[in-house]
Amino acid sequence: MNDEPFITAVKPLVDAMGGEMLPPDEAGPDDVVLSWEGADVVAVRLPQLADSLDHILAAMERKKGKPLADLDRKAKQEVVRILEARGAFSVRHGVETVAGALGVSRFTVYNYLNREKEG
Repeated sequence: MNDEPFITAVKPLVDAMGGEMLPPDEAGPDDVVLSWEGADVVAVRLPQLADSLDHILAAMERKKGKPLADLDRKAKQEVVRILEARGAFSVRHGVETVAGALGVSRFTVYNYLNREKEG
């Protein structure tokens, strides 16, 4: 991986997605190869959606500075809204995963989602 400025530029995005950077010649069929000025520079291995949701939840927890379960109701509703916008609930067991992270029931997550749609 020879083009350091390019790799440095894309690394925060790859990290935020929970991806992994590899040399282009190690890319598998599902990896995304990024080119710069006509040369393959780096391959990105994207996470499975379920792993990505765990990564997103962990990043949100770091950003909030405390476990998501410790947030108040309004903050939990905000988390659900952000996660819905990012497609978290299209992942198999997404509602259960988010409910567990927030320390609430699946029913509560569904209520938060329905409030958004009505509002």
